[in-house]
Amino acid sequence: MPAERWPARQLRRREFTHSRTAPPTTINPNTTDKRRVLIQTIESPVVSCLNFLPCFQMGAAGVESLAGVRKLNVNVSRRRFIKGVITSSAAAATSSAWYSASAKQRPGGVVERLITLNVNGRKRPVDVLPQETLAYTLRYKLGLTGTKLGCNRGECGACTVLVDDVSHYSCSMLTHSVRGRTVATVEGLQDPSGALHPVQQAFIDELAPQCGYCTPGQLMATVALLKDNPKPTREEARQALSGNLCRCGAYDHYLNAVMRASGQATEVEQNA
Repeated sequence: MPAERWPARQLRRREFTHSRTAPPTTINPNTTDKRRVLIQTIESPVVSCLNFLPCFQMGAAGVESLAGVRKLNVNVSRRRFIKGVITSSAAAATSSAWYSASAKQRPGGVVERLITLNVNGRKRPVDVLPQETLAYTLRYKLGLTGTKLGCNRGECGACTVLVDDVSHYSCSMLTHSVRGRTVATVEGLQDPSGALHPVQQAFIDELAPQCGYCTPGQLMATVALLKDNPKPTREEARQALSGNLCRCGAYDHYLNAVMRASGQATEVEQNA
């Protein structure tokens, strides 16, 4: 029976029974009997099972592509594969060693992540991402949770800290921008002996805090004001604290605390 009339099942059976050690047959692209050449060419039963029907339908193109696959499998060996893995690993190690060079040898634009911050008079090493804000670093990297996150966009003032004795919204500052500068948070106001800062004591005496969430920012803004102006008027204090919101509405209590901390008479004492 001619090979052209063999059913597909018989072709597949003959293929599986074909010897795997049969010598390779040179494929002539101009031959007319593509199916017979295909049977003589494929050596692996697994390859023939997966690729027999697609190549059978593609004709000469399928035979040529299958021959290319067979040639590729012959060239790839275990030794060559292992050599390739070793070479790529060495290249990766060389690249990582180059990137771990000192900061002077790094290309422009590379930001060093491990930095040292001066917070409350202490040197604190910390791993900081390039886009990380100071509020995030203080709260979640250094554990200074007295700095609150309210709006997280520079409006409420709950995250106020002092940078070089100037009040700043820490939620709107990148941590990398305070390298080499002094940062003070509400945790640093208390004396090492345990005594409260005069501003903290004045806030307690005047019952300034209500819920207390905005109090750390109010404290730091008041400390910055008194450093710059030890004897402010009530209107000056109002302007200085205007960037700190109190959702409880205890603004008069905070202003009374500022006047008490500055050693001046409060509004109640003036009216008495």
